[in-house]
Amino acid sequence: MVDTVPLSDSQRNALFDAVDRLRGDCPYHHPLYLGQMLKPPHPIAQLAYTLAMSLNPNNHAYDGGRASSEMEKESVTQLAEMFGWSQHLGHLTSGGTIANFEALWVARELTDSGPLFASEHAHYTHERLSRVLGIPFQKVRGDAKARMDLDHLEQLLKSSHPGTVVATIGTTAFGSVDPLPEIIELCRTYGFRLHADAAYGGYYRLVGGLSEETTRAYEALSDVDSLVVDPHKHGLQPYGCGCVLFQDPDVGRIYRHDSPYTYFTSEKLHLGEISLECSRAGAAAVALWTTMRCFPPTPGGDFAAMLSCCWKAARKLSAFLRSVPELELILEPELDLVVWAVRESTASTSSERAREFFQKASERNLHLALANVPRSLAENRLPRMHWDKSAVTCLRSCLMKPEHLANMPRILDRFQCVLAEFRGS
Repeated sequence: MVDTVPLSDSQRNALFDAVDRLRGDCPYHHPLYLGQMLKPPHPIAQLAYTLAMSLNPNNHAYDGGRASSEMEKESVTQLAEMFGWSQHLGHLTSGGTIANFEALWVARELTDSGPLFASEHAHYTHERLSRVLGIPFQKVRGDAKARMDLDHLEQLLKSSHPGTVVATIGTTAFGSVDPLPEIIELCRTYGFRLHADAAYGGYYRLVGGLSEETTRAYEALSDVDSLVVDPHKHGLQPYGCGCVLFQDPDVGRIYRHDSPYTYFTSEKLHLGEISLECSRAGAAAVALWTTMRCFPPTPGGDFAAMLSCCWKAARKLSAFLRSVPELELILEPELDLVVWAVRESTASTSSERAREFFQKASERNLHLALANVPRSLAENRLPRMHWDKSAVTCLRSCLMKPEHLANMPRILDRFQCVLAEFRGS
């Protein structure tokens, strides 16, 4: 253990200065923050991370973090089992972007640089990563529920050689879940590789009571070739902690490389041998392992109950929004994201009023987010609107904290106050 050293005056002042600077951030931890996908880590994860940081292990090589490397392997196995996989290859990453990058890189090697297909509502990182990987990108239209349009996907597949299809299990804009069972049927016909981007929504596989379509999609995750899930989203972890999983352990051959100074000191698997990243924080593995000891990712457990609270909170907020004449719910929430528009005569005016609502809410410490929704998705819910622009700015809330459910009366009371001001403006 490192001996404690008293702080010098300059060090103490630097910390106080940091505190002052952080006052400029939003209160992401607070129940009245329901804007972006920001969820505070559980205290047990914070404590375990801090504990491990006294050693600062590096999980690239086994000798850089012997205990933390084993804890990572055990944690990743638990995540694979959550998706119904009895065998797997995988590891933690610094986040969903790197996890998806590795999955798509492996797919490129296995499909001879075949094209990448993803929904127009998939995370923007996929199109960007396709350029990094030097493979063609095919954007698939979304349907009326912001899910991948199966007819358009099949149309594109018919005119292309097999590549990789990305199914999004919880889009970051709407929380929509692509129709995975039907995509798997297309996979059997056209022979593409199937990757599931479940970075945001993956943990909802543990939650009962979701719609039948959504539940079927989660059950089908056991049949994809690879998937990504982010413990730093719904898994109660600090940033950054993502995870990439492959169902076939043999894909490890694609990672194969050597190092003249890193891997020779142990016969144990060095996680750097199955990762594109080199240095990785072993503390992230320790935090995840400790958290899952307290809150195992199993259906019906305490952790699943936390997620269920988030989903129920989204449904309560949606029910409230449906009762407000000035507002229009864009989609029924599948998970815990809620998106709504302000009813106005034109898309421009609606967008302006949405930004005004956002500002008034912020002034009352009710923190929301904004999202541009394309006309193709919103016009059925806003039939009387004149579309003088191709998209409308809407309001968006992420009900990612279990505390949102217990605090919903307080949240809705704050909404009523904002609405009273909004109506008078």
